[in-house]
Amino acid sequence: MKRENVQRLIRFLIVIMTIIISFILIYFVAKFTYPFIIAIVIALLINPAVHFLEKTCRFPRTLAVLTSLILLIGIFAGLITLLIAEIVDGANYLAKVVPDQTRILIESIQNWFAAQVIPFYNQIASMFNSLESGQQDTIMDSISKTGSRITESATTFLQNFFLGLPSLVSWIPNAATVLVFSLLATFFISKDWYKLRDIVIRLIPDKVTGSGSKVFSDLKKALAGFVKAQFTLISITLVIVLVGLLILKVKYAITIALIAGIFDLLPYLGTGTVFVPWIIYEMITGNYGLALGLGILYTVVVVQRQVMEPKILSSNIGMNPLATLIALFVGFKMIGFLGLIVGPVLLVLITTLHKAHVFQDIWTYIKGDPSK
Repeated sequence: MKRENVQRLIRFLIVIMTIIISFILIYFVAKFTYPFIIAIVIALLINPAVHFLEKTCRFPRTLAVLTSLILLIGIFAGLITLLIAEIVDGANYLAKVVPDQTRILIESIQNWFAAQVIPFYNQIASMFNSLESGQQDTIMDSISKTGSRITESATTFLQNFFLGLPSLVSWIPNAATVLVFSLLATFFISKDWYKLRDIVIRLIPDKVTGSGSKVFSDLKKALAGFVKAQFTLISITLVIVLVGLLILKVKYAITIALIAGIFDLLPYLGTGTVFVPWIIYEMITGNYGLALGLGILYTVVVVQRQVMEPKILSSNIGMNPLATLIALFVGFKMIGFLGLIVGPVLLVLITTLHKAHVFQDIWTYIKGDPSK
């Protein structure tokens, strides 16, 4: 192998090892500093509001940051309070109607059981009794093994569920601690935003700063665009569900629409978490008209979500719709729900690095200086 090719191979391995080590370092650093990473993201998001209050309203920087944080917390608290109030109101209504609806459901199941299951059971029992003793033993053995497997699976599930309860309970104070640290860190980071920015710029080489600022700017736009796209998609789902429920004359349509909008974030399940059990219940109780209406409404919601998501995401983060669709699918297949977020973000990052000529600079380094 020529010396030049050996040097290229060494430089290529250096680049690969640098990338791998960087990812490992980022992972371990983020594992212990994620509250402050959250704080940086929040400070980045509220910085336009802080800048507006500071420059236009002549607020001191500290007061502008404090006001922005209070407004942000107030908006979230208001939305959560509104949602809780709607849920409590709906729960009170359900507490009144559920007993009657449960009785109707049980009666419907009993009638169906008497009309369908018992005759079928008698037919199967008759066929079973007509079999030879060896065949009967084989069937009973299979049924016994199946029952044992089901029992074992149910037992394992319950054990894991109850063993997981302590960790779930312990997560609450941990989440509260993270929230407090993130808010405090947000305040201090946002208050000294420009000082910290200047320090980082002085520590980083000029070439890296130029490329990094371009990457950071595009990623910031992509993050804001992604949040805006998700809010738009949820809003569209919420409006469609609300209008559909009002047409069907369903009580507490606003509460149900809000819950459906929240569940719309879940992959695969989505609004089906609300609609599928509801449709099944209405069919069992014999309310076929409402079941049909809910089925049509659910179909409309699913279709619009699948059609609109790539288009809205691509328009908000500035990516090609096909590339965005591929990023969503690949991301979800690789890491599940988080892939729906990580996929488009990685696509934006790769595109931004390409525009900033980072890949070109790496390739130039690998090839080496041809004049030498």
